[in-house]
Amino acid sequence: MEDQQGFSTQAIRQQLAATAYREHSTPLFMTSSFTFPTAELMRDTFAGEGEGIIYSRYNNPNVDEFIQKMCVLEGAAAGFATASGMAAVFGALMALVRSGDHIIATRAVFGSTHQILTQLMPRWGVTHTYVAAANTDGWAAAVQPNSRILLLETPSNPGLALVDLAFAGAFAREHGLILMVDNCFATPYLQRPLDYGAHLVMHSATKWIDGQGRSLGGIILGDQELMDQVIFFCRHTGPALSPFNAWLLSKSLETLAIRMDAHCRQALQLATWLEQQSAMAQVSYPFLPSHAQYELAQRQMKQGGGIVTCVFKGGAAAALQLVNNLQLCTRSSNLGDTRTIVTHPASTTHSKLTEAERLAVGITPGLLRISVGLEDIADIMADLQQALDRSH
Repeated sequence: MEDQQGFSTQAIRQQLAATAYREHSTPLFMTSSFTFPTAELMRDTFAGEGEGIIYSRYNNPNVDEFIQKMCVLEGAAAGFATASGMAAVFGALMALVRSGDHIIATRAVFGSTHQILTQLMPRWGVTHTYVAAANTDGWAAAVQPNSRILLLETPSNPGLALVDLAFAGAFAREHGLILMVDNCFATPYLQRPLDYGAHLVMHSATKWIDGQGRSLGGIILGDQELMDQVIFFCRHTGPALSPFNAWLLSKSLETLAIRMDAHCRQALQLATWLEQQSAMAQVSYPFLPSHAQYELAQRQMKQGGGIVTCVFKGGAAAALQLVNNLQLCTRSSNLGDTRTIVTHPASTTHSKLTEAERLAVGITPGLLRISVGLEDIADIMADLQQALDRSH
């Protein structure tokens, strides 16, 4: 029956069995370890043969519930929840690469992912080649005999470049690659990469999954064989999600669909409005007809997500002036909040990239990333309007 239930029903009703107290909502299990009624059961559990939980670094009832929900929503066999989104990206990569391996990655990746590939992985003899997210014609040239992983995020942060997931899945199969997809911007509500042939999916649950700027968290999901390796690596290196944050994130999933519907609706309204403003050189949003990959977005995404980017004709000076003029919207580097957040990626989230690296993925000096919140859309527009008016 679960397979026939809707997204929100699964997100709400997939929860732990009640304790003897018959609580309606899952309680918090704030404990570092767990006890055993007998030495024999403890022995069997440590051997992987008995039922029981050993230690919250390995698993915890609250963490298990969050993982189970995300597995159902993403269509995954298994998962591991981490303390942050970057712990999920790093954990997934490190669990599966060996010295001498090669990673193919789309150039449009988050700034910290770029640092992992360019600064950290070479310490262990792991190399990488970047390919264009939107132009898949050149991907085959990047394949080497030691290529092991194809890593991508779609839509990308912050440029909103899309990768054709059906093509990526077929490409990975053809070349024997493990396809990893950062699905943070879309969430499982808007797209499910595993349905297109991805092997692993990662999320920064800090963003839309939490949705209220309260907690850090991440998760890795995928097929059982690969997840067995990921779980082994993460259990023994310790990037575990806390029970409290898992409890928050599990509860947040109950409203994910209704929140994303509102974020997407308001983001499309805002993008359409921004396109009409004379100060803009470009406005990007996947479900905006002017987006270069609009048809692809329509095929593989349910809606366009909650992020809008805009490029000012006046460059960085005009963009930063608008940021300083904001009265309602928040100046922050985060995204996926109930509050609308405006970020200047070139000087913040992607500042560690060189100018050439930023320009290669469309992060121009005049680009702003807007995480569209759940305030009344008229109030969001009014704040941006007054900020634009005062910028002249």
